[in-house]
Amino acid sequence: MPLNRRKFLKKSAVTGAGVAIAGAAAAPAAQAAEAKGPAHPVKRHSLTVMGTTDLHGHVFNWDYFKDAEYSDKAGNAMGLARISTLVEQVRKEKGRCNTLLLDAGDTIQGTPLTYYYAKVDPITAKGGPVHPMAQAMNAIGYDAAALGNHEFNYGIETLRKFEDQLDFPLLGANAVDAKTLKPAFPPYYVKKFHVPGAPPVKVAVLGLTNPGIAIWDKAYVQGKLRFEGLEEQAAKWVPKLKALGADVVVVSAHSGTSGTSSYGDQVPYVENAAVNVAKQVPGIDAILVGHAHLEIPELKVTNDRTGKTVVLSEPLCYAERLTLFDIELVFSKGRWTVESVSASLRDSKTVADDPKITKLLQDEHAKVVTYVNQVVGRATDTLTTVDARYKDAPIIDLITRVQEDVVKAALAGTEYAALPVVAQASPFSRTSAIPAGDVTIRDLSSLYVYDNTLVAKLMTGAQLRAYLEYSAEYFVQTAAGTAVDVEKLTNAGGRPDYNYDYVSGFAYDIDVAQAAGSRIKNLTYNGAALDDAQQFVLAVNNYRANGGGAFPHVASAKELWSESTEIRTRIAEWVTAKGVLDPKDFASVDWKLTRDGTPMF
Repeated sequence: MPLNRRKFLKKSAVTGAGVAIAGAAAAPAAQAAEAKGPAHPVKRHSLTVMGTTDLHGHVFNWDYFKDAEYSDKAGNAMGLARISTLVEQVRKEKGRCNTLLLDAGDTIQGTPLTYYYAKVDPITAKGGPVHPMAQAMNAIGYDAAALGNHEFNYGIETLRKFEDQLDFPLLGANAVDAKTLKPAFPPYYVKKFHVPGAPPVKVAVLGLTNPGIAIWDKAYVQGKLRFEGLEEQAAKWVPKLKALGADVVVVSAHSGTSGTSSYGDQVPYVENAAVNVAKQVPGIDAILVGHAHLEIPELKVTNDRTGKTVVLSEPLCYAERLTLFDIELVFSKGRWTVESVSASLRDSKTVADDPKITKLLQDEHAKVVTYVNQVVGRATDTLTTVDARYKDAPIIDLITRVQEDVVKAALAGTEYAALPVVAQASPFSRTSAIPAGDVTIRDLSSLYVYDNTLVAKLMTGAQLRAYLEYSAEYFVQTAAGTAVDVEKLTNAGGRPDYNYDYVSGFAYDIDVAQAAGSRIKNLTYNGAALDDAQQFVLAVNNYRANGGGAFPHVASAKELWSESTEIRTRIAEWVTAKGVLDPKDFASVDWKLTRDGTPMF
């Protein structure tokens, strides 16, 4: 039977075990092969562990921001309705009793659908709805899921309500109570697979989440939850699972494979630690990888201590792929042993939506479509992010202006009211556009796709100069006189677009002919050279304020104010109040790219 948090804590307090054992119905036939020679027949069994990750609220193959079927250049299709079809295919191929279905986290944030059921018609309201992601995953028959960092974006109350609505456990062995250091969520799940004529096969699933939650959602978790390192916690729990009799150990980890961290050394644990876990912790057979939004069909890693191969796989995000771990076991000397593991992917674009999921959630989908198409204002000009990475674009100025206005109003009447307010914003998307004419919530949501909230931080001129210099590392060093290819001008060192910031209120040049660290030129405030000692209030999103992207000084700067209302909502409120969205009310060209002082554009 599924195990929720309360049942887990009660059981572990009584027995010290804390294991959820779900007995599968007897397999139709175990796969048996005769051994050569006079020895007894060797018993074999085959299992398939299926996995998804980073679903981010995608139930259907639908783009709420474009109000149309989802499409991309690669021809991908997405959504749990497609995954449901793939899962049923696998269950028919392998035998329903020989399969297990997992997820590696980031489920309840990422689309207007998830926002709607967190904020507009919240699942936490008395008599509120069941979350569409819970409905879909329950209907498909997931066995367990790891916690993702985005599970915490709407606060612990929303997460706990979502957890209660699931028919399967949310796992997080390294998410512990900040005071007792005991597990705050079930660490693991065990499922028995019955084999005729032999003992059952026990598959243990260890769930691990991302240590970065301590930074990214500090406002919700500080003092309540702690997030330990994946390697350390896996080393603690895998031996316990073996002691419980686990024949197969699978880790579902909301953590990538690169071994790197976006938050630098602000947290003493690695963000993308899945390969580290495979190398350092003996006894693991397979790892379902999440968080990085990459497609890794199969990655084989050798454990440093045992020399054994551990198989990793990361299915593409948004339910575009389904991972299959095919596990072969042999029974000898009174126990089951894993003989081989192989991983592969199934592609959602190869199948149609499962009508069962379509029927189940068509009403919820329709409500969200109606919501995002509400008209909230009128734009005098088309605003777009197409060239916002390398030119000062009015559409990003809209974000900074809204943030400035919100923070100024919040600090009115305080001792900081007289300080100048500046704001940061990033070009999140390369395709967002607010068309001239009617402006809808959908248009504004596509501009700010993350559920970030606003924070006010106290910074000096010197600190903001360093902040801008760090941001300018986003550009590839480009010599004066060479041809300019804008597709090769940005993302130096693999830095994503969302880790490049504008800062409003200043005028400056970014000289990309110079080496990183020496690019900010002619930096002025109010027409005069910036005074390094002057104090400013930086209106900044909570991801950046808590250290996301490892921008200098901001995480340690004094926090003056913060709120839980999404920046996206503040933009919609600002536009609604104005009625008319006119660039002359918020846009100005404050920065430009140069090479040896000569403007590039």
